[in-house]
Parts: sequence; structure tokens; C-alpha cells
Amino acid sequence: MIFNQKIAQQTAESLLQINAIKLNPKNPFTWASGWQSPIYCDNRVALSYPEIRTKLCQWISSEIRSNYDSDVIIAGVATGAIGIGMLVAQELGLPFIYVRPEPKKHGRKNQIEGKLDPGQKVIVIEDLISTGKSSLNAVSALREAKSEVLGMLALFTYGFPQAASAFEESNVKLQTLCDYPKLLEVALSKNKITETESQNLSEWRKDPANWTP
Repeated sequence: MIFNQKIAQQTAESLLQINAIKLNPKNPFTWASGWQSPIYCDNRVALSYPEIRTKLCQWISSEIRSNYDSDVIIAGVATGAIGIGMLVAQELGLPFIYVRPEPKKHGRKNQIEGKLDPGQKVIVIEDLISTGKSSLNAVSALREAKSEVLGMLALFTYGFPQAASAFEESNVKLQTLCDYPKLLEVALSKNKITETESQNLSEWRKDPANWTP
């Protein structure tokens, strides 16, 4: 869930402004899964804009500072959330680690990079939540390392029902700066999409695997 409506609006405005999120319902993108998608999201673009990345970092850091003890480790999910996760850790003066999708095939064969001892508390940072599979894979790796995952904070979520169910089943608290409905609301208000396009975009989220333009 988004934790602040005003911040959600500002986040949507910022990500649309720099084309980190692109909406194109007439000529959809194709995801790796084969889904036809009227939206493409690459929040790593925000790292190239100092003012925007600073705001995103400060909003996430403020939420962590307000709701969690200081005795935690910040973990970024590789690769998309390494940058923003490291900025948050720096802002809070906390240790940082990151979690690969799978263990390396060589060397020490780590999946978790950085110092993590059993029993330590971890807050996970993500850039984007789609189905939740890769995000929860990182949580599983952290739990296998005998750490306590307190929650996850992400920049943006599509809000797919299957993702919500997966997070609930995994008992992971998820908070995001912005979500898909707020993005559409802002895009419509900024005349980036029409009312008809907004309705079509809303339909996509209900059944993305079978959606067509």
C-alpha cells in the first residue's frame, strides 16, 4: 500500500516527467513473460536525476526512520534497487547489502553481497513490484540466511492481485511510494492520457496476461 497520498502524487509526476514510466496503450510493449503491456517502467532512470533521486531517497528514509528501529540493515534487490537502496542506507547511516536473483556460479558463490550475520534485522528496498516473484525470492534468500525481514519498501507497484496474495502468504509487509491507480490518476490530470485510454489501462491491470490493445 502507498503510505502517503501527497508523496504518491509527487512520485508519479516525477517518474512520468523523466520517462521512467511510459504509457503507450496504442502500441504496447512486450514483457519478457510475453505479456502485452501498455506501460513500461524503468525506475533506474531516476538515478540520473539528482533532485528526483534525492526526493525518492528522502521519502523512503523518512518512512523507515518513523516506523523502524535504527538497528537494521538495508537490503537492495539486484539489480534495479541497488542504487536507491544504497542511497537510503547512506541517508540513514545504516549498513547496506544486496541480494542477487541467484547465487553466483563462481568465487564464493554468494547470493547476498555484504556482511549479514544470523539474527540481524533487514528492511528490503525494491524499485518495482510486478508479480512479486523476484522480490519475494530476495526475501527467501535473506530468511535462509537466518535474518529477520521486517518489511519491504518500493518505489512503485502495479498492484496485481497475485502479487498482493503472494506478499500476504509470505507474511511480508509491503509499502510503496506510488501505485498504478495513482499513476493513472496523475497521468490523466496532466493530459498524458485520455479518459478512454485511462479506462483501457485500468482493464489491463485486471488481466494482463490476456489483455490486448
